[in-house]
Amino acid sequence: MTGASTHLVPTGAVLGGTAALGVLLVVTRLRRRRPTLVARVAPGLRSWSAVSRLLDEDPVTTPFAVLERLVAPWSTDVGRGLERFGSSRADVERRLARAGRRDTVEQFRARQLVAGAVGLALGLAVAVLLVVVRGASVVPALLLVVVAGVAGVLLCDQNLSRQVRTREERILAEFPTVAELLALAVTAGEAPVGALDRVARTAHGALADELSAALAAVRSGTPLSRALEELADRVGLAPVTRFADGVAVAVERGTPLADVLRAQAQDVREAGRRALLEAGGRKEVGMMVPVVFLVLPVTVAFAVFPSLATLRVGM
Repeated sequence: MTGASTHLVPTGAVLGGTAALGVLLVVTRLRRRRPTLVARVAPGLRSWSAVSRLLDEDPVTTPFAVLERLVAPWSTDVGRGLERFGSSRADVERRLARAGRRDTVEQFRARQLVAGAVGLALGLAVAVLLVVVRGASVVPALLLVVVAGVAGVLLCDQNLSRQVRTREERILAEFPTVAELLALAVTAGEAPVGALDRVARTAHGALADELSAALAAVRSGTPLSRALEELADRVGLAPVTRFADGVAVAVERGTPLADVLRAQAQDVREAGRRALLEAGGRKEVGMMVPVVFLVLPVTVAFAVFPSLATLRVGM
């Protein structure tokens, strides 16, 4: 018993000293954290938004939002490396604007970094499984991990390009209707700015959002022609550029605007029909594949099988 007590004394002393040191640190920290006058007054002077975060127009939809915030400090260095092998900063900014996203380049680079990390993790899991189960070599397994990481980064970039194409298609689909609504409002006696405001408030879609952004710039003091020019630069589509130029010229020179808008809407519809016919011509060969390799063999089998059955019965 004496030996056991001798061994317990140092252990108890260490535990007691550690606990006392922890209590001392907590008490010292609490004394140092006395709130100052600025800290007490600041919450009452801070402006809070009356809109709930649940109603945010651009909520975070990625399941890795916390991870993106953790890797954000390294996004600048990663972005410099990606600019050497991929898209530049200016190109990313342009595509983010054309996609209608409010993310900054640093946030997009952080998202790319997260996608690359997820790709590396998946590639590492597959590589370990192949090495352990199949006995694969280490070099191909490491190559698989690197390829998976690069694929994650590239897929994030390709997803942004796909969002740009999807939004451009929506804008082209909405443009004829928006142009005709503007022409109707101008014909009814509305001024160009008032017609734009009315259409932006009543319509819903990507083009209506762009018109709302242009009107916000006009209300802040930007000339209408300049705001429409910025809209055309953001969208990057030829019909929208012609629309901006037509409205700017009509406002500056007083030319009739309704006829110009109707003509532009008709041109976009004709361009859509031509694009649809061209897409159908390109898909014609693809549509022949199931006919030749699926429908035709089944038809031949149904035609030949009764004859073969009759010949077997006759023999």
